[in-house]
Amino acid sequence: MLSEALRLIRVYHDLKQAELAKELGISVSYLSEIERGKKTASLEIIENYSRIFKISASSILFFSENMNTEFSSSQKALKARGVIANKVLNFLALIETKTELGNAQKK
Repeated sequence: MLSEALRLIRVYHDLKQAELAKELGISVSYLSEIERGKKTASLEIIENYSRIFKISASSILFFSENMNTEFSSSQKALKARGVIANKVLNFLALIETKTELGNAQKK
């Protein structure tokens, strides 16, 4: 889920993979693999996202936390975090869709 959160953060800020890869100091193909979940984002990359997008690293990691039961003291808390994370991701996906439609209309 972290990979999807990172992708949606980039899309929300209307950056192309090439632009963000340059900011992060990594290749476009490596960024693509991170966003597709083929590679795991290092702590350094997450910290760079935090700096670039002015989002705390802990907020970014929140999206992956709901998948990890060891962070939860109860199943209810885990389920609640998962529901909240999914709602946030769905909201960001909606924004992505609206942005793409707006960009298509401009052309």
